[in-house]
Amino acid sequence: MSEPLPRDSDVLQRHLRDIRELLARQRLVEVLMHRQQGVHQDLVDSITHRQTIGWLRRKLDRLHPADIAHILEALPRDQRQLVWELVRADKDGEILLEVSDAVRPSLIEVMDSAEIRAAAESLDADELADLAPDLPPEVVEDVLEALDHEEREHVRAAMSYPEDTVGALMDFDMVTVREDVTLEVVLRYLRRFEALPDHTDKLFVIDREERLRGILTLESLLINDPERRVSEVMKAKSLVTFRPEDDADEAAAAFERYDLISVPVIDNERRVIARVTVADMVDRIREESEAELLNQAGLREEEDIFAPITRSLRNRWAWLAINLITAFVASRVIDAFETSIAQLVALAALMPIVAGIGGNAGNQTITMIVRALAMGQVEPSAAWRLLGKEVGVALINGLVWGGVVGGIVWALYGSWQLGLVMTGAMTLNLLLAATAGVLIPLVRQRFGRDPALGGSVMITALTDSGGFFIFLGLATVFLL
Repeated sequence: MSEPLPRDSDVLQRHLRDIRELLARQRLVEVLMHRQQGVHQDLVDSITHRQTIGWLRRKLDRLHPADIAHILEALPRDQRQLVWELVRADKDGEILLEVSDAVRPSLIEVMDSAEIRAAAESLDADELADLAPDLPPEVVEDVLEALDHEEREHVRAAMSYPEDTVGALMDFDMVTVREDVTLEVVLRYLRRFEALPDHTDKLFVIDREERLRGILTLESLLINDPERRVSEVMKAKSLVTFRPEDDADEAAAAFERYDLISVPVIDNERRVIARVTVADMVDRIREESEAELLNQAGLREEEDIFAPITRSLRNRWAWLAINLITAFVASRVIDAFETSIAQLVALAALMPIVAGIGGNAGNQTITMIVRALAMGQVEPSAAWRLLGKEVGVALINGLVWGGVVGGIVWALYGSWQLGLVMTGAMTLNLLLAATAGVLIPLVRQRFGRDPALGGSVMITALTDSGGFFIFLGLATVFLL
């Protein structure tokens, strides 16, 4: 029985471990060089140092730019800069594209203008447009001046569209053919390419004015008689196309729905100006997912885990301040019922259960709503129906699980009245959590805000304060 192949993640972790070991060895040699005296010892240490650096450089030369980017993100800043200096210059552009937005500035700041310019010039027009916002403006201008007129216009076109539109994701490297030629002519034309553009599954068929007439899949090209014309075998109906101003999230949904690999981008006169590929959409979906996770935790942007303390503080302090205020409000609620807690100590032990179950249920609801909003599944007209459904779920959960907990409380404390208060408090707090979980993201979207930003922070604060107030208030009214 053959052994299973190693997973990509295992291979990547092994590369990272090897790099760290070489860096540790190089650091040890540097320490010894400072401590030891004597000409011979210096010579030995110098040779060892050069060997270690050579091993590091050869290791990096064999790695894919995406793997190097992952390694750079996982290293502290001093080690990251050393590794970055050893990377081959012809990989710089691709690595800068692959690393996260949080890490990229730390790499660019140690490069001089000539190195940045060389890295940018190695990229395609759409890649350069992605990287341009992070580069010094004077370097971007120099690179644009070095491009031919067509490439310069491509870069400027891609940079002119907002990040959340198809125009910002356009890939200008594509293959177009005319509808009035034979398949044999198309095959001869393709043989002139050294390589087809990545993710080429179809050719775009255009007329003399470059208007889209249809698509010719590679399968149709290969299985049909070479003497047939393109117009006879191309697909001309029910074509999926995008315009540059289309929403990128809606385009991503179309890729997922129809299992697309590449889609033409057309202008108002149906002229083919670019395409969008599945690789662009995968990157977009991944970035949106990461941003949603960060937003739910109240983080404004992606953070370099080895960033300076001051930079991390700026990213985190705002929602921590809000959380502190809400925690203070919750403490004031508890303080208002100090007399009740003193008379019935069991309340202090039970009230975290009410708050905790409400926060968990609220986070479940808000996560589902945010996801539905991101996928375009929630229309304003359906808001009340959605709220009714979530309230119904919360009511049943509250009565069932509240009843279970109430029975346990009755058994533990010998008070059926306390058990009923516990059931009622859990039910009411779950209803509060469901209502807030639906309304918070919908209201934020209504006012043009990110519905995911700080959602879990707000829902937890609300269910904590509300849960304490409901439980202690019911206990005060019915037990004391």
